[in-house]
Amino acid sequence: MRIIKRFSHAVQGLIHVFRTEASFRFQVIAAVVVVSSLILLPLATWERVLLVLMVAAVLVLEVMNTILERLADALKPRLDPIVKEVKDMMAGAVLLTSVTAVVVAIMILWDFLATLL
Repeated sequence: MRIIKRFSHAVQGLIHVFRTEASFRFQVIAAVVVVSSLILLPLATWERVLLVLMVAAVLVLEVMNTILERLADALKPRLDPIVKEVKDMMAGAVLLTSVTAVVVAIMILWDFLATLL
């Protein structure tokens, strides 16, 4: 019973992030597109695994970014320069991971994308 309650709390947390964070909603839409390509395209297993890992990395990092922002705001005023720096660094980490995920996806999907163009 406890595991069901913990799972429920985790799902509620994800729902809250989805409802309150526009960037997370955008990333979920991008994840749906990538996962759809995994289903529709004849990719090698390692390509599928790599794309799933990249999608998960971006989504997990965005949730962590949201957590850190909320904690920073709770502990220090929004105008504190250190809070701004921490938020900017975390946003940079999300950006770096997202760009890497896009590059990996393009590299894997290039042949399929080229036939569509």
